[in-house]
Amino acid sequence: MDFEYSENQNMIAATVKDFTAKYILPHVMEWDESQEFPLDLFKKLGELGLLGVLVPTEYGGAGLGYFEYVAVIREISKVCGSIGLSVAAHNSLCTGHILNFGNEVQKQKWLPQLASGEWIGAWGLTEPNTGSDAGNMKTVAVQDGDEWVINGAKNFITHGKSSKIAVIMARTGEPGDSHAMTAFVIEKGTPGFTHGRKENKMGMRASETTELIFDNCRVPKENILGEIGDGFVQALKILDGGRISIAALSLGIAEGAYEASVAYAKERQQFDKPISQHQAIAFKLADMATEIEASKLLIFRAAELKNNHLPVAKESAMAKYYASEVAVRCANEAVQIFGGYGFTKDYPVEKFYRDAKLCTIGEGTSEIQKVVISRHILK
Repeated sequence: MDFEYSENQNMIAATVKDFTAKYILPHVMEWDESQEFPLDLFKKLGELGLLGVLVPTEYGGAGLGYFEYVAVIREISKVCGSIGLSVAAHNSLCTGHILNFGNEVQKQKWLPQLASGEWIGAWGLTEPNTGSDAGNMKTVAVQDGDEWVINGAKNFITHGKSSKIAVIMARTGEPGDSHAMTAFVIEKGTPGFTHGRKENKMGMRASETTELIFDNCRVPKENILGEIGDGFVQALKILDGGRISIAALSLGIAEGAYEASVAYAKERQQFDKPISQHQAIAFKLADMATEIEASKLLIFRAAELKNNHLPVAKESAMAKYYASEVAVRCANEAVQIFGGYGFTKDYPVEKFYRDAKLCTIGEGTSEIQKVVISRHILK
Protein backbone atom coordinates (compact mmCIF):
# COMPACT_ATOMS: atom_id res chain seq x y z
CA MET A 1 0.00 0.00 0.00
CA ASP A 2 1.33 3.42 -0.97
CA PHE A 3 1.54 5.71 2.07
CA GLU A 4 3.36 8.56 0.34
CA TYR A 5 1.68 11.95 0.59
CA SER A 6 -0.61 12.91 -2.28
CA GLU A 7 -0.12 16.18 -4.13
CA ASN A 8 -2.74 17.83 -1.93
CA GLN A 9 -1.14 16.50 1.26
CA ASN A 10 2.26 17.76 0.13
CA MET A 11 0.73 21.16 -0.53
CA ILE A 12 -0.81 21.23 2.96
CA ALA A 13 2.52 20.21 4.53
CA ALA A 14 4.31 22.97 2.58
CA THR A 15 1.73 25.56 3.66
CA VAL A 16 2.11 24.55 7.31
CA LYS A 17 5.91 24.59 6.98
CA ASP A 18 5.80 28.16 5.64
CA PHE A 19 3.44 29.17 8.45
CA THR A 20 5.67 27.71 11.16
CA ALA A 21 8.75 29.45 9.72
CA LYS A 22 6.97 32.81 9.76
CA TYR A 23 4.82 32.72 12.88
CA ILE A 24 6.24 30.03 15.22
CA LEU A 25 9.99 29.58 14.77
CA PRO A 26 10.95 33.17 15.74
CA HIS A 27 9.09 32.84 19.07
CA VAL A 28 9.76 29.26 20.15
CA MET A 29 12.17 29.98 22.99
CA GLU A 30 10.40 33.17 24.03
CA TRP A 31 7.16 31.23 24.58
CA ASP A 32 9.02 28.36 26.21
CA GLU A 33 10.80 30.58 28.72
CA SER A 34 7.69 32.59 29.61
CA GLN A 35 5.31 29.59 29.43
CA GLU A 36 3.03 31.79 27.35
CA PHE A 37 0.15 30.16 25.53
CA PRO A 38 0.03 32.26 22.32
CA LEU A 39 -3.69 32.82 21.79
CA ASP A 40 -3.12 35.21 18.89
CA LEU A 41 -1.25 32.47 17.04
CA PHE A 42 -4.24 30.18 17.42
CA LYS A 43 -6.49 32.77 15.77
CA LYS A 44 -4.14 32.60 12.77
CA LEU A 45 -4.15 28.79 12.87
CA GLY A 46 -7.95 28.92 12.83
CA GLU A 47 -7.98 31.24 9.84
CA LEU A 48 -5.77 28.75 8.00
CA GLY A 49 -8.20 25.91 8.78
CA LEU A 50 -5.83 24.08 11.12
CA LEU A 51 -8.14 24.02 14.14
CA GLY A 52 -10.91 22.16 12.33
CA VAL A 53 -8.88 19.84 10.12
CA LEU A 54 -11.31 16.92 10.42
CA VAL A 55 -14.48 19.01 10.78
CA PRO A 56 -16.75 18.91 7.70
CA THR A 57 -17.08 22.12 5.72
CA GLU A 58 -20.78 22.50 6.65
CA TYR A 59 -19.64 23.17 10.22
CA GLY A 60 -16.89 25.57 9.19
CA GLY A 61 -14.05 23.06 9.12
CA ALA A 62 -11.49 22.06 6.50
CA GLY A 63 -13.20 18.72 5.81
CA LEU A 64 -9.92 16.80 5.50
CA GLY A 65 -8.83 13.31 6.54
CA TYR A 66 -6.30 11.76 8.86
CA PHE A 67 -3.38 11.85 6.44
CA GLU A 68 -3.77 15.63 6.15
CA TYR A 69 -4.18 15.86 9.91
CA VAL A 70 -0.96 13.91 10.48
CA ALA A 71 0.83 16.22 8.03
CA VAL A 72 -0.34 19.31 9.95
CA ILE A 73 0.69 18.05 13.41
CA ARG A 74 3.96 16.62 12.10
CA GLU A 75 5.12 19.84 10.40
CA ILE A 76 4.25 22.06 13.38
CA SER A 77 5.97 19.69 15.81
CA LYS A 78 9.21 19.71 13.83
CA VAL A 79 9.51 23.31 15.00
CA CYS A 80 7.63 23.41 18.32
CA GLY A 81 6.18 20.46 20.19
CA SER A 82 4.13 22.74 22.43
CA ILE A 83 2.15 24.21 19.57
CA GLY A 84 1.85 20.78 17.95
CA LEU A 85 0.43 19.40 21.19
CA SER A 86 -2.12 22.18 21.57
CA VAL A 87 -3.27 21.90 17.95
CA ALA A 88 -3.61 18.13 18.42
CA ALA A 89 -5.57 18.44 21.67
CA HIS A 90 -7.93 21.06 20.26
CA ASN A 91 -8.66 19.03 17.11
CA SER A 92 -8.77 15.47 18.45
CA LEU A 93 -10.24 15.82 21.90
CA CYS A 94 -12.74 18.63 22.49
CA THR A 95 -13.63 19.27 18.84
CA GLY A 96 -13.39 15.58 17.96
CA HIS A 97 -15.71 14.55 20.79
CA ILE A 98 -18.43 17.00 19.75
CA LEU A 99 -17.99 16.04 16.08
CA ASN A 100 -18.25 12.31 16.76
CA PHE A 101 -20.92 12.22 19.45
CA GLY A 102 -22.82 15.50 19.32
CA ASN A 103 -26.30 15.77 17.79
CA GLU A 104 -26.98 18.13 14.89
CA VAL A 105 -28.01 21.02 17.14
CA GLN A 106 -24.84 20.65 19.24
CA LYS A 107 -22.60 20.46 16.18
CA GLN A 108 -24.13 23.58 14.64
CA LYS A 109 -23.86 25.39 17.96
CA TRP A 110 -20.23 24.69 18.86
CA LEU A 111 -18.16 23.33 15.95
CA PRO A 112 -17.98 26.54 13.84
CA GLN A 113 -16.49 28.50 16.73
CA LEU A 114 -13.97 25.74 17.47
CA ALA A 115 -12.98 25.21 13.83
CA SER A 116 -12.42 28.94 13.26
CA GLY A 117 -10.25 29.38 16.34
CA GLU A 118 -12.73 31.84 17.84
CA TRP A 119 -12.99 29.39 20.72
CA ILE A 120 -10.24 27.13 22.08
CA GLY A 121 -11.42 23.77 23.40
CA ALA A 122 -10.44 21.66 26.42
CA TRP A 123 -11.19 18.03 27.27
CA GLY A 124 -11.31 16.59 30.76
CA LEU A 125 -10.89 12.94 31.72
CA THR A 126 -7.82 12.80 34.01
CA GLU A 127 -8.20 13.58 37.71
CA PRO A 128 -5.67 14.07 40.54
CA ASN A 129 -6.02 10.50 41.80
CA THR A 130 -7.25 8.75 38.65
CA GLY A 131 -4.81 9.03 35.78
CA SER A 132 -4.71 5.70 33.97
CA ASP A 133 -7.47 4.43 36.29
CA ALA A 134 -10.14 6.72 34.77
CA GLY A 135 -12.92 4.29 35.62
CA ASN A 136 -12.73 5.32 39.27
CA MET A 137 -13.08 9.06 38.67
CA LYS A 138 -14.38 11.15 41.55
CA THR A 139 -16.01 13.99 39.60
CA VAL A 140 -19.76 13.36 40.01
CA ALA A 141 -22.82 14.67 38.17
CA VAL A 142 -26.26 14.41 39.84
CA GLN A 143 -29.49 15.13 37.99
CA ASP A 144 -31.71 17.91 39.36
CA GLY A 145 -34.73 18.37 37.11
CA ASP A 146 -33.61 19.53 33.67
CA GLU A 147 -30.08 20.20 34.91
CA TRP A 148 -27.09 18.21 36.14
CA VAL A 149 -25.05 19.42 39.11
CA ILE A 150 -21.33 18.63 38.76
CA ASN A 151 -18.76 18.57 41.57
CA GLY A 152 -15.11 17.58 41.39
CA ALA A 153 -11.91 18.45 39.58
CA LYS A 154 -9.85 17.47 36.56
CA ASN A 155 -6.11 18.00 36.21
CA PHE A 156 -3.44 18.09 33.51
CA ILE A 157 -6.00 19.70 31.21
CA THR A 158 -4.64 21.29 28.04
CA HIS A 159 -6.09 24.81 27.62
CA GLY A 160 -7.85 24.61 30.99
CA LYS A 161 -7.51 28.36 31.48
CA SER A 162 -7.77 29.77 27.95
CA SER A 163 -10.49 27.50 26.59
CA LYS A 164 -13.99 28.84 26.05
CA ILE A 165 -15.57 25.40 26.10
CA ALA A 166 -14.74 22.01 27.60
CA VAL A 167 -15.95 18.45 27.15
CA ILE A 168 -15.67 16.65 30.47
CA MET A 169 -16.48 13.16 31.72
CA ALA A 170 -18.31 12.89 35.03
CA ARG A 171 -19.53 9.89 36.96
CA THR A 172 -23.32 9.44 36.82
CA GLY A 173 -23.37 5.95 38.34
CA GLU A 174 -21.31 3.61 40.50
CA PRO A 175 -17.48 3.75 40.59
CA GLY A 176 -15.75 1.24 38.34
CA ASP A 177 -18.75 0.78 36.03
CA SER A 178 -17.70 1.57 32.47
CA HIS A 179 -21.28 2.62 31.70
CA ALA A 180 -21.56 4.98 34.66
CA MET A 181 -19.90 8.05 33.12
CA THR A 182 -21.41 10.76 30.94
CA ALA A 183 -19.88 13.41 28.67
CA PHE A 184 -20.94 17.02 29.27
CA VAL A 185 -20.16 20.18 27.31
CA ILE A 186 -19.58 23.18 29.56
CA GLU A 187 -19.00 26.74 28.38
CA LYS A 188 -16.70 29.06 30.31
CA GLY A 189 -18.69 31.54 32.37
CA THR A 190 -21.02 28.82 33.64
CA PRO A 191 -21.41 29.43 37.42
CA GLY A 192 -19.35 26.98 39.45
CA PHE A 193 -16.94 26.22 36.58
CA THR A 194 -13.43 27.63 37.04
CA HIS A 195 -9.83 26.72 36.34
CA GLY A 196 -7.18 26.04 38.95
CA ARG A 197 -3.43 26.45 38.99
CA LYS A 198 -1.29 26.29 35.90
CA GLU A 199 1.32 23.51 35.90
CA ASN A 200 5.00 24.50 35.78
CA LYS A 201 6.26 21.85 33.36
CA MET A 202 9.62 20.51 32.22
CA GLY A 203 8.62 20.61 28.56
CA MET A 204 5.71 21.58 26.31
CA ARG A 205 5.79 24.81 28.26
CA ALA A 206 3.90 26.95 25.73
CA SER A 207 1.00 24.46 25.79
CA GLU A 208 -1.10 25.55 28.73
CA THR A 209 -1.95 22.88 31.32
CA THR A 210 -4.21 23.57 34.31
CA GLU A 211 -6.85 22.14 36.61
CA LEU A 212 -10.58 22.38 35.95
CA ILE A 213 -12.76 22.80 39.05
CA PHE A 214 -16.51 22.16 39.40
CA ASP A 215 -18.33 23.51 42.46
CA ASN A 216 -22.06 22.88 42.18
CA CYS A 217 -21.74 23.61 38.47
CA ARG A 218 -25.19 23.38 36.87
CA VAL A 219 -25.30 22.13 33.28
CA PRO A 220 -28.49 21.82 31.19
CA LYS A 221 -29.40 18.31 30.01
CA GLU A 222 -29.08 19.60 26.42
CA ASN A 223 -25.32 19.69 26.97
CA ILE A 224 -24.97 15.92 27.32
CA LEU A 225 -23.14 14.32 24.39
CA GLY A 226 -24.80 11.08 23.34
CA GLU A 227 -26.58 9.01 25.96
CA ILE A 228 -26.29 9.09 29.75
CA GLY A 229 -23.66 6.52 30.77
CA ASP A 230 -21.83 6.47 27.44
CA GLY A 231 -19.09 8.95 28.39
CA PHE A 232 -16.32 6.48 29.15
CA VAL A 233 -16.92 4.39 26.05
CA GLN A 234 -16.96 7.61 23.99
CA ALA A 235 -13.70 8.74 25.62
CA LEU A 236 -11.95 5.50 24.66
CA LYS A 237 -12.99 5.96 21.04
CA ILE A 238 -11.82 9.58 21.08
CA LEU A 239 -8.47 8.45 22.47
CA ASP A 240 -8.09 5.98 19.58
CA GLY A 241 -8.00 8.94 17.19
CA GLY A 242 -6.13 11.14 19.63
CA ARG A 243 -3.31 8.62 19.84
CA ILE A 244 -2.73 9.02 16.11
CA SER A 245 -2.27 12.75 16.69
CA ILE A 246 0.19 12.16 19.56
CA ALA A 247 2.05 9.72 17.33
CA ALA A 248 2.23 12.46 14.67
CA LEU A 249 3.42 14.90 17.34
CA SER A 250 6.11 12.38 18.33
CA LEU A 251 7.11 11.90 14.71
CA GLY A 252 7.51 15.64 14.21
CA ILE A 253 9.68 16.00 17.31
CA ALA A 254 11.82 13.03 16.25
CA GLU A 255 12.24 14.43 12.75
CA GLY A 256 13.06 17.88 14.08
CA ALA A 257 15.77 16.44 16.32
CA TYR A 258 17.07 14.22 13.51
CA GLU A 259 17.22 16.99 10.89
CA ALA A 260 19.02 19.30 13.30
CA SER A 261 21.48 16.50 14.08
CA VAL A 262 22.23 15.75 10.43
CA ALA A 263 22.88 19.42 9.67
CA TYR A 264 25.09 19.84 12.74
CA ALA A 265 27.01 16.60 12.12
CA LYS A 266 27.90 17.75 8.61
CA GLU A 267 29.22 21.10 9.88
CA ARG A 268 30.90 20.23 13.18
CA GLN A 269 34.58 19.32 12.74
CA GLN A 270 36.52 17.04 15.04
CA PHE A 271 39.86 15.34 14.28
CA ASP A 272 40.04 17.23 10.95
CA LYS A 273 36.75 16.00 9.49
CA PRO A 274 33.00 16.46 9.99
CA ILE A 275 31.71 14.37 12.88
CA SER A 276 29.23 12.76 10.45
CA GLN A 277 32.22 10.91 9.01
CA HIS A 278 32.92 9.25 12.35
CA GLN A 279 31.16 5.92 12.58
CA ALA A 280 29.95 6.57 16.14
CA ILE A 281 27.90 9.54 14.91
CA ALA A 282 26.93 8.06 11.53
CA PHE A 283 25.46 4.99 13.22
CA LYS A 284 23.41 7.17 15.58
CA LEU A 285 21.95 8.95 12.57
CA ALA A 286 21.27 5.63 10.86
CA ASP A 287 19.35 4.36 13.89
CA MET A 288 17.36 7.58 14.11
CA ALA A 289 16.44 7.51 10.41
CA THR A 290 15.36 3.86 10.57
CA GLU A 291 13.16 4.29 13.64
CA ILE A 292 11.57 7.44 12.20
CA GLU A 293 10.69 5.53 9.03
CA ALA A 294 9.14 2.72 11.08
CA SER A 295 7.13 5.28 13.06
CA LYS A 296 5.81 6.80 9.84
CA LEU A 297 4.59 3.44 8.57
CA LEU A 298 2.75 2.65 11.82
CA ILE A 299 1.13 6.09 11.85
CA PHE A 300 0.09 5.96 8.20
CA ARG A 301 -1.38 2.49 8.72
CA ALA A 302 -3.50 3.78 11.62
CA ALA A 303 -4.52 6.86 9.62
CA GLU A 304 -5.62 4.67 6.71
CA LEU A 305 -7.80 2.56 9.01
CA LYS A 306 -9.28 5.66 10.62
CA ASN A 307 -10.08 7.23 7.25
CA ASN A 308 -11.92 4.06 6.29
CA HIS A 309 -13.87 3.90 9.59
CA LEU A 310 -12.28 0.56 10.49
CA PRO A 311 -11.29 -0.60 14.01
CA VAL A 312 -8.05 1.14 14.94
CA ALA A 313 -7.55 0.72 18.70
CA LYS A 314 -4.62 -1.70 18.41
CA GLU A 315 -2.95 0.11 15.51
CA SER A 316 -3.28 3.58 17.03
CA ALA A 317 -1.86 2.28 20.32
CA MET A 318 1.06 0.71 18.46
CA ALA A 319 1.72 3.92 16.54
CA LYS A 320 1.53 6.07 19.65
CA TYR A 321 3.64 3.73 21.76
CA TYR A 322 6.39 3.25 19.21
CA ALA A 323 6.55 6.80 17.84
CA SER A 324 6.62 8.36 21.31
CA GLU A 325 9.46 6.13 22.48
CA VAL A 326 11.33 6.88 19.23
CA ALA A 327 10.89 10.61 19.84
CA VAL A 328 12.57 10.23 23.24
CA ARG A 329 15.42 8.18 21.80
CA CYS A 330 15.99 10.54 18.87
CA ALA A 331 15.96 13.61 21.11
CA ASN A 332 18.38 11.93 23.49
CA GLU A 333 20.76 11.02 20.66
CA ALA A 334 20.45 14.53 19.22
CA VAL A 335 21.68 16.06 22.48
CA GLN A 336 24.55 13.56 22.49
CA ILE A 337 25.51 14.44 18.91
CA PHE A 338 25.52 18.14 19.74
CA GLY A 339 27.63 17.46 22.82
CA GLY A 340 27.97 20.38 25.21
CA TYR A 341 26.10 22.65 22.79
CA GLY A 342 23.14 20.26 22.94
CA PHE A 343 22.82 21.04 26.63
CA THR A 344 22.36 24.75 25.97
CA LYS A 345 19.30 26.70 24.89
CA ASP A 346 21.19 28.21 21.96
CA TYR A 347 20.45 25.07 19.93
CA PRO A 348 17.04 23.46 19.37
CA VAL A 349 17.73 19.91 20.55
CA GLU A 350 17.52 20.57 24.28
CA LYS A 351 13.90 21.64 23.80
CA PHE A 352 13.13 18.57 21.70
CA TYR A 353 14.64 16.55 24.56
CA ARG A 354 12.37 18.19 27.16
CA ASP A 355 9.24 18.10 24.99
CA ALA A 356 9.59 14.51 23.80
CA LYS A 357 9.01 12.88 27.19
CA LEU A 358 5.41 14.06 27.40
CA CYS A 359 4.61 11.98 24.31
CA THR A 360 5.18 8.77 26.31
CA ILE A 361 2.74 9.96 29.00
CA GLY A 362 -0.10 12.04 27.49
CA GLU A 363 -3.27 10.37 26.13
CA GLY A 364 -2.24 7.10 27.74
CA THR A 365 1.22 6.16 28.99
CA SER A 366 3.44 3.74 27.10
CA GLU A 367 2.43 1.16 29.69
CA ILE A 368 -1.26 1.70 28.95
CA GLN A 369 -0.56 1.35 25.22
CA LYS A 370 1.00 -2.04 25.97
CA VAL A 371 -2.14 -3.00 27.90
CA VAL A 372 -4.30 -2.06 24.90
CA ILE A 373 -2.04 -3.87 22.42
CA SER A 374 -1.69 -7.01 24.52
CA ARG A 375 -5.46 -7.27 25.08
CA HIS A 376 -6.02 -7.19 21.34
CA ILE A 377 -3.34 -9.71 20.43
CA LEU A 378 -4.37 -12.11 23.22
CA LYS A 379 -8.09 -12.10 22.48
